[in-house]
Amino acid sequence: MIEAVSITNAEVLPPLFAIYRWGIDLIQQIQSIQSPLLTGLIKFITVLGTEYFYIPVILLIFWCINEKKGASLGFIIILSAFINGFFKELLKQPRPFSLEPSVGLAFEPSYGIPSGHAQLSLCFWLFLAFWLGGSRFGRRLARVTLLGAILFILLIAFTRLYLGLHFPTDILAGWILGALTLGLWFVFRTRVAMLLNAGKLRVKMITIAAIAFGMNALFPADRSLGGLFLGFSAGYVLMLEYISFNAASGAFFSARCLRYVLGIAGCVLIYKVFVLVFPGGDSVFSTQPFWGASSPYYDLGRFIRYGLLGLWASAGAPWLFLRLRLAEKGRRV
Repeated sequence: MIEAVSITNAEVLPPLFAIYRWGIDLIQQIQSIQSPLLTGLIKFITVLGTEYFYIPVILLIFWCINEKKGASLGFIIILSAFINGFFKELLKQPRPFSLEPSVGLAFEPSYGIPSGHAQLSLCFWLFLAFWLGGSRFGRRLARVTLLGAILFILLIAFTRLYLGLHFPTDILAGWILGALTLGLWFVFRTRVAMLLNAGKLRVKMITIAAIAFGMNALFPADRSLGGLFLGFSAGYVLMLEYISFNAASGAFFSARCLRYVLGIAGCVLIYKVFVLVFPGGDSVFSTQPFWGASSPYYDLGRFIRYGLLGLWASAGAPWLFLRLRLAEKGRRV
């Protein structure tokens, strides 16, 4: 569990004071237009830059439109979130409200740079723009989707400044890391696909597990990303090997809608059940020794819970769709 961090002026490196002071001045200028209605709207829009928006959309693509594109986008977002969290913990820099409380129109319990919203929005929206722009609908759609992606990336960045949650330099760092993440994916995606389609299953699983545990070692503050990567990657390999789910199959719109409803219901069920069973403050066994909010097994439970969510998303749900004849087998080429 990531706890709220507290930073005082004494902890900030002196060379950064001028940059942060400039950032706070810019935020105060932006906030000069604030109103209760605008602040409420901004808080709603900024949620569209979080996993609460990205994950349902990625699952919609994976289960109902194109499983390969959905998997690619899922891997990119997981990798980008891990890189972001790693650098936040490494740099340990403040958010604007840590140095100037008056600009804090919202609160988030983590370090500032790089901005996760900026980084993930760039990865998410540019990936969708490149995908849709490269479809059969032609150049006009490519221009429209790219323009829309850029505008939304800028809008998300504006919400972070307006709410006093990030300095401009946090936004810039997030964009740089997002562009690097997306660039690396497009450079190495062919090799990744070859690895997923070749070699022995045991070797693939060992490699995935090694990467997942490496993620935990490098970023121990949040075990969910390592667990999610392990479950989603292992499930995707199993899906390719044994299930061959094709999201484009099933011509009826109602069948795809039912897939999505069942898939999301499975995610909610897994999450809720294991929150109640595994160690933590919300567990029904929280009064038992070593099982409450400060349980030494909390991180392990979180790792397993997110691993099961990833496994359900990439293998469990597709298997169920095929069993219920809501989809057909057929490996996408």
